[in-house]
Formats: sequence, structure tokens, C-alpha cells
Amino acid sequence: MTAATWNGAAPERMATDVLVLGGGIAGCRAAVAAREAGARVVHAYLARGASPYVIGANVPLGAVDPKDSPAIYAEDMIEGGYHINDRRLVEALAYGAVASFEDLVRLGVPFTKNGDRFAQRHLSGNTYPRSVYVPEGVGRAVIDTLARRAPEIGIDTITGHRVLSLLKEGEAVVGALLVDAKRGAFLVIEAKTVVLAMGGIGRLYDDSTYPVDVAADAYALALEAGASLIDMEFVQFEPLVTVHPDGARGMEMPTAMLGDGAPLLNAEGERFMFRYNPEHGEKRIEKARMSLCIQQEIDEGRGFPDGTVKLDTTVLPSATLESYVNHCKRLRASGLDPATDCPRVRPAAHSEMGGVFITETGATGVPGLFACGEASGGIHGASRLAGNGGGETMAMGWLVGRAAAAASGANDAPPLSAASVTTALDALHGDGRGTDGEAIKADLRRTMSEVAGLYREGPALEAALPRLDALRKASADLATHDLDAALVARSARNMTLIGDLIVRAALLREESRGAHQRRDHPKTDDAEWRRHIRFGLASDGTVEVGREAIQ
Repeated sequence: MTAATWNGAAPERMATDVLVLGGGIAGCRAAVAAREAGARVVHAYLARGASPYVIGANVPLGAVDPKDSPAIYAEDMIEGGYHINDRRLVEALAYGAVASFEDLVRLGVPFTKNGDRFAQRHLSGNTYPRSVYVPEGVGRAVIDTLARRAPEIGIDTITGHRVLSLLKEGEAVVGALLVDAKRGAFLVIEAKTVVLAMGGIGRLYDDSTYPVDVAADAYALALEAGASLIDMEFVQFEPLVTVHPDGARGMEMPTAMLGDGAPLLNAEGERFMFRYNPEHGEKRIEKARMSLCIQQEIDEGRGFPDGTVKLDTTVLPSATLESYVNHCKRLRASGLDPATDCPRVRPAAHSEMGGVFITETGATGVPGLFACGEASGGIHGASRLAGNGGGETMAMGWLVGRAAAAASGANDAPPLSAASVTTALDALHGDGRGTDGEAIKADLRRTMSEVAGLYREGPALEAALPRLDALRKASADLATHDLDAALVARSARNMTLIGDLIVRAALLREESRGAHQRRDHPKTDDAEWRRHIRFGLASDGTVEVGREAIQ
């Protein structure tokens, strides 16, 4: 029996030139860019991912300091990424950022201005103020603007659908299989090119800022389609994630507040960052290093009993503090007034610097498949500059969407066959006996937090591999008697696969660099490790690993 009969109906079908998968800034940006380049576009996604929470985006406008430039922005990325960034991608972002920004202004995104110039905040790791913003949140403003534009220009938008697999004919990706779990209805979308913009690792750790709709799916889908993943060991931990008040738990406090003058204080009231960064304290330090400093302060017993430090928002001028509209609103709704009291924060898993290996146009090496946003890897190296999550999605979504549109016109892949669809549907079925996929995910999160957090050690990573292998086997043995069970099983398989790759890469990289810190290999080893670790899947499903030169 095929999976198409869970609700007794065959899948619905659609066809388009460009299929964009993912509802965040990168996906919205790619969809509009591809349509404005002349391609027919279907934009499909489950939800908006982490993008609505983006509060700023790097663009080297030089509005505050005219000395800023794309070249300096590029060097900040290379330096902040500990020289393991792919320079082709860095330069594509740095030199495409202003044009992409100007296009968003044309579309009506209401970026904040100071007089006739755009306002720019100074975020950690950046030489100059270059983060553009909207007081209510730049992510939401960009998404809302692009969402209004989409129907005006004829984009077909499909919401609430989860991507189950990429569909191939021969070596080429020619579409995707999706499902609307609420209706139990499958959808097959045939496309000349597919853009994967579905975000990062999701909740692979106990402490995480990821929303529930991001679950490492992009990486697993790309691997299965024949693409490679690079730099998976570099998991960025956001330094200022709220723990107290409880009602705001998990909210990221902006590192821009540090640039505005809010200090970090330990339980003794000491402004401790000067111990680690004597000249600048909380300023001019990239986020990976800042997270390490905060965690060390906590680990050495100088944090608060709940394993936190304070962000002293009370010293900020009222107008500056109140410009962080949503943060102030949520803190006050949770019973803490940031004008008179301090939220307590600690690092939490936030972003993946690695991802799908791409060229500067977003091509993955698999015909018909492109990637952008956090689904892709190589831009950020070993650590992502503050403000570069938003900056990357805005600029690279625009660049990759246009490239996918151009490629769709030259696509000569065969049409999608009924056999390929049936194979993808049947893959959802299994004869497993396991019933608790959520328990597998919980075990995975505990394991990842224990061994692959901010500080790592070889013996613990080595010991985790059999545990992860057991979790992968357990996820493959889950029962799939109905659609809900099949979706849990698919999610568990994706998450355990990617967790395993992160640990493998962390064990292989015998040095410390950026977001990857080995206590047993504390030094950076450029001679041996200024290179990528690259993963692929063999035809039998086994993982292949190699070391890749930096482009």
C-alpha cells in the first residue's frame, strides 16, 4: 500500500519554474526576486522560522561612519569567522548587500532613519555601525513587505505544508513532496529549479533559540538529494538569551544594547568582560568569543544561582532603551521593567555556521538545487558576526532567487515521473516497532548539550558516537502506522542524522576555532585545520567525510 492512501486520496500536483521552500526572510526574498526576474514561482513553507525575531541586518551603507565599505565588511566577516569563510560567498554578500537593501527600500520596508540618512547600530564584531533596523523588528517588517508583494506579482504561496523529500529524475532535483498534516493531504510540486531556504539545525540542544518549525530538515533533504554539508561543527551560541524573567525565557537580548552602553555584570556586580577583552569590554568582540567568556564566568562560579549573568539595561538612556520596542514589551509583560531592573541571560544554541555547500550563486552541485540563508554553509566560517543572520538572508536570498530564475530557463532535466513520486511516498512507510519518537529527540538534545556545547573534549565526543548511532537506529525503527507517526519518525531521522554529523565533525577538528572549542586542543592550528570538513551520503546511506580546501 502506498503512502498516498493515508487519507485515501492521491497527491495534488502543481508545476512551476522555481519552487522556493522556506517561509523566512531568505525564502521570501528568493521568491520575490525570482518572480521579478520573470520566472513562475511557487513559494511553499510550514511557518516563518526564526526570521520574525531578527532585529537588525548588516549593510555597509556608511550612513553613520562614511569609512565603512563592502571591503571592510568582508574583512570583518573573515576576521570574525576565524579565516575559515569561503571568500567567494563573503564577497557576494558584502558587495551585494547595499543593492539588496536598496531593493527592499524600493519595495517599502520602513527602515529607521536619522534625518535623511538610515540609522545604523553598532553590533559586536563589526568595525563600524552597519546594522539597519526597524523598531518593531526588521525581520517582521521585511517578511510583511515581501508577503504583500507576492500576490501583487503573481507568486503562488502555499502555507502550512511540511517538506518531506526532494524529488529527483536522474541526477537532477525536479520538485518536492509536501504534506499538509492538518488535512492529511499530500502535494507534489514539479519545478525546473528548487531553492532550499528552510533554516538551520532547530532544537538539537536543550537550550535553544530556534522555533519549533525548524528541525534540521534542510540539511537532511540536501544530503539525500546528493549535496554536501560543510562546517557542521560550528554551532553558534547566542550570548544573551533570557532566563529571567521566566515569561521572557528564550528571548534573545540584542548585542546592540552592549554597543549602546549596557554592561554585563556577574553575581558580584563586576563588569567582568574587561577581564577577557581588556581594551573594549563588551564591545568589539564577536559573539562566539563573548559566549565563551560568559560561559567561563558561569562555570567558574561567578554567575547567579540559575547559571546566568545580568545585562544591565537600567543604565541606558530612556530613548535608547525604548527603541527596542518588542524586547521592552515582553520583559514588562513578564513582570520586569528593564528601566529599573536587569534581565538575566546566558548562552543558548542559536545558529549553524555550516550547511549546504554552495557557490556564490547558491548552486549546490546538484542540478536544479539551490540553497540560501541558514540552510547554506561557508559564509560565516567559524563564527557569525552579530547582524549577519539578517544581512545574509536579505542579500543572499535576493542573489540566489535571481540565479534560480535564470537557471530555470536553461533547465533540461526530464519531467517528474509517477515512479519517483511513488518511491518518495512509499519511503514514509516502515515496519518498525518503536513508538516514542519524542523520547528519541529528547535523548538527542541531552546528548548534544552534554558533549557538543560551547566547550568540547575528545573522549566525550568519542563516547557519544555509539549513543548517537543507537538513536539513529531507533529513529529508523519507529512505527509509521499513521501520518502523524510517520512525520515524527521522519523528523527524528533527520535530527539524529544531523546531530551525529555535528559530533563527528567536532571530534575530527582537533583544534579550537571560533564557536568550536576543544579543551583538549585549545590552540588554533591553521596549518592543519584552515579547511572545511565536508560530509556526503553514499548510495547505501552511509556517511562519507573529507577535508575541503577553503575557496
